[in-house]
Amino acid sequence: MKTNQTISSKVICAVIATGLMSFCGVIVETAMNVSFPTLMKQFNVSTATVQWMTTIYLLVVAIMVPLSAILKRSFKTKQLFLAANLLFISGVIIDIFAPVFPLLLLGRLVQGLGTGIALPLMFNIILEQVPLAKIGMMMGIGTLITAIAPAIGPTFGGIVATNLNWRYIFILLLPILLVSLILGLLTIQQKSMTQPFKLDLLSLLFIILMFSGIILGFSNMANLNLLVILAFLVGLFGLIALIMRSNHIDAPIIDLQVFKNMYFSGHAVSFFIFQLISLGLSFIVPNYIQLVNGNTATVAGLVVLPGAMIGAIFAPFSGRILDRFGAKIPILLGTSFTLISLILFSWFSLELANAMLVAIYILLMTGAGLSFGNIMTSGLKQLRANQQSDGNAILNTLQQFAGAMGTSIVAAIISQSQAAAHTKYGIATAVGSQHAFIFLLVLSIIQIAILIRVLTSAKLKN
Repeated sequence: MKTNQTISSKVICAVIATGLMSFCGVIVETAMNVSFPTLMKQFNVSTATVQWMTTIYLLVVAIMVPLSAILKRSFKTKQLFLAANLLFISGVIIDIFAPVFPLLLLGRLVQGLGTGIALPLMFNIILEQVPLAKIGMMMGIGTLITAIAPAIGPTFGGIVATNLNWRYIFILLLPILLVSLILGLLTIQQKSMTQPFKLDLLSLLFIILMFSGIILGFSNMANLNLLVILAFLVGLFGLIALIMRSNHIDAPIIDLQVFKNMYFSGHAVSFFIFQLISLGLSFIVPNYIQLVNGNTATVAGLVVLPGAMIGAIFAPFSGRILDRFGAKIPILLGTSFTLISLILFSWFSLELANAMLVAIYILLMTGAGLSFGNIMTSGLKQLRANQQSDGNAILNTLQQFAGAMGTSIVAAIISQSQAAAHTKYGIATAVGSQHAFIFLLVLSIIQIAILIRVLTSAKLKN
């Protein structure tokens, strides 16, 4: 298949099937955030407790994603797809009927298991079954499928929770998951040999400690105390122990030796920074619209929707640019747009009207559409074929790290300003948002410097 320059309809349908599953995993996460106040009243739980709806989901996804490389080697692709889809459907059904909050959390945990298997599956199919000359375009389509979900998630969640009931957020996902299940069972093909793989339980324990500590630490970073510090230390211990263990066994869960490839490493760090910036902004902008400009959550969702949709649409277009002209043009152009938008956000942060937010956010998401998926594609192209499933697992794992860090860091920055200021809450939020924008701007400058270094090297693979 890799030598043929055409993509079969079965491969396209397989990508769509796995993409729809990933789409459901991402959209339910962003849509449920809107319903938290309703859940707090219905189940009589606190803000800290209801946040576990997101935390437990992120934690399980983060633990599962690093296992994707060994799962791919040990099980057939269709078996993994079936397991992921049935787990997700089971979790959705639990949440549709959950009478008490602990069962609601159980449903989210089961959904996390399904999403953790599903997220890398689509990109593994693309890397393995799509011709080299078309990989950029298909990676762009894959990115498009998952990028639309956070774009419409808050708006979808707000409309459903307001006009129907929060349980319909899950009910409306069932038809999509069933379409995904049928399409995947009919079209997913096996192209590589499987072999038994013994899971190193000690490495798995270190992964659990690493993500539990880091995600719990960042989730509670705004209220820094001894327990939060302890969580970070547990996460750091898990990370160091995993690295040491992986370097001293013959068959690690993830082959960390790929980081010795400086070109892949540069792309990986840039990918992580980009995701952190994107998720940080997805927290700042809607909150600014509500707390500073005094609008509703629905208005906030509608303000960011045009930019998010444009960014998603640009993703496959930018993949075709990569296939034809190489990675440098779309990636550097896109990250430049992101840098300019962050400069504008920082400069005008104390007086950002909704119309200005729409315009700057469109510029930002155009940049994301041009560069985000291409950074992943270009990074994976720096690895040998037998390393790409490990590289894919690493990039998806870094995405989970960024998810835990991005929102928490900017939330902590804004919270510090709100707590310290003696002015009105809206003004204090605007000042905190300015500090958060500047923090993300610095990260964007670092990211561009890294990308220029790796993309202009004569040794970079095409």
